[in-house]
Amino acid sequence: MSHTGNSGGLPGSQRITDPASGDQLSEPTRAYAELIAGNRRFVGGVPRHPNQDAGHRAAVADGQHPFAVIVGCSDSRLAAEIIFDRGLGDLFVVRTAGHTAGPEVLGSVEYAVTVLGTPLVVVLGHDSCGAVQAARESVATGTAPSGHLGAVVDSVLPSLRRAEAEGVDDINDIVDIHIAHTVETLLGQSPVLADAVAGGRCAVVGVSYRLAAGAVRPVAAAPAGFATVDPSTGSVESAAPATV
Repeated sequence: MSHTGNSGGLPGSQRITDPASGDQLSEPTRAYAELIAGNRRFVGGVPRHPNQDAGHRAAVADGQHPFAVIVGCSDSRLAAEIIFDRGLGDLFVVRTAGHTAGPEVLGSVEYAVTVLGTPLVVVLGHDSCGAVQAARESVATGTAPSGHLGAVVDSVLPSLRRAEAEGVDDINDIVDIHIAHTVETLLGQSPVLADAVAGGRCAVVGVSYRLAAGAVRPVAAAPAGFATVDPSTGSVESAAPATV
């Protein structure tokens, strides 16, 4: 991992600028708006492919200033830079099957937030998640998967128990619950992240990606009140995702 390249500044003190638009992306709401705008370009088939040229590759070689951390599922169809139409140095991506959040994931998120000053953490899940399906099958058959896959299943089981308690049976509704659970896990297991959110330096949003349509939608967010945004203005819209 590379540090910010700004040895004279405090972690989180730099301002992050999108070279493609000139927008300042150091605020959580603006960073989220940029992600949603990129996803809408991707869905509409009009991506800009920003920050993917040789000049930008050279420009970020000495330091990185990502404006969002993506804690995503490892599914091969969930390539964050493509889904959000971004490029080199824009996103700090951490991927595990079922976006499970163990110590290494938590440490990676904390590095981005505290050292790189990244103002936004996004949990990226998707419909028909194989990790959730594997956990459901394990519960239904009473058999544990072999090898280290058991650790993935164990991380999903709390979400299955919550879904059962709430009478939720649809796989994609369970995925939403699991996304929200990952958001809660990040905040509950990382006092560093929770403090950044409480101080207004960072926000955490859980979104669900539709494999066929290509669109993301918010399902959970912290702090309370952090909502969907209008990509053209960065303003908070009235329809907010569930908060945790």
